[in-house]
Amino acid sequence: MTINLLGLNPEELEAFLAGLGEKPFRARQLLRWIHQRGEERFEAMSDLAKALRERLAQVAEIRAPEAVSEQRSPDGTLKWLLRVGGENAIETVFIPDAHRGTLCVSSQVGCALECRFCATGRQGFNRNLTSAEIIAQLWWARKALARHGWGERPVTNVVLMGMGEPLLNFDQVVRALDLMLEDDAYGLSRRRVTLSTSGIVPAIDRLRERCPVALAVSLHAPDDDLRSFLVPINRKYPLRELMAACRRYVQAGDGASRGDPRLPGRKWQRVGSPRDFVTFEYVMLAGVNDSLAHAQALIELTRDVPCKFNLIPFNPFPNSGFETSPAPVIAAFRDRLLAAGRVATIRKTRGEKIDAACGQLAGQVQDRTRRRLRRALEATP
Repeated sequence: MTINLLGLNPEELEAFLAGLGEKPFRARQLLRWIHQRGEERFEAMSDLAKALRERLAQVAEIRAPEAVSEQRSPDGTLKWLLRVGGENAIETVFIPDAHRGTLCVSSQVGCALECRFCATGRQGFNRNLTSAEIIAQLWWARKALARHGWGERPVTNVVLMGMGEPLLNFDQVVRALDLMLEDDAYGLSRRRVTLSTSGIVPAIDRLRERCPVALAVSLHAPDDDLRSFLVPINRKYPLRELMAACRRYVQAGDGASRGDPRLPGRKWQRVGSPRDFVTFEYVMLAGVNDSLAHAQALIELTRDVPCKFNLIPFNPFPNSGFETSPAPVIAAFRDRLLAAGRVATIRKTRGEKIDAACGQLAGQVQDRTRRRLRRALEATP
């Protein structure tokens, strides 16, 4: 059986090559060929010894998911449907902007958390993605965008905000993050990689210690009763615990930001957030969580948490049961936060014409009903 090299982080690739009798520097060469150049043919890797190329062709492969479809929105957003085995597929979205290109990456096939306003949560959960399947979305997107004339490095930012809850697939997600941040692979800054979570508190602490990137938290409500209705994982990790975890995540970054010599040298292994704030995502649902009273409660909830707010107009999908808050209501909500000295922005909706906007990703999932919130709660670390 061959091993797929696409998902191996630097240490794992070194160990694999050591098993073939090769020196560690060969791992750096392979990383550059696979991730920087997007090469999948060992015979084309000209600075590797011929004997090594032939051996790799026997025992290894570079295999990415098959692209089922590509859709382009009038606003330039691109969405790919990638097959990941059986009848399952995931969705990956590229959002171009004037000075950056953001890739929205999935971490699971479906999602078990069943947030009430999210299309992905309605479809059920099938399985976690492997590190190869996660990083392959970036690998594939760069190659596809180059064919569209976007140049060599069109992806400047990565957000794990696609299908799934990244922190319920912790080990595979972190292995993929290693590659995103590795200079010999994609070389992204920790500030340019954002992980979005619904609030898996123990895993937030683990991420802070293992591979802290920019953190976004799907908040969506200022009190436990409403949040438990909208985001059921709140029943296990209520707001008091979640806010404490957010404070720890930011505070741990103080030593890293000063270049504490006691911390490991590699940028993705340093303890602490690369930013001095957490981003709270807040979907605006008409008549549900969008009043000025909700805004004031949100101010009180986050008073001692360094943060910024990203207000997201709800993107409707069939039978959601929710409507988008009117633009003046969203603006008034933002203004209340601003008046309290908070940073608050309204997200510009992108990709809604191809169901690629926030909360709309659905993909195709074989098992749509069996593994739901109960099992997710039981399996939470």
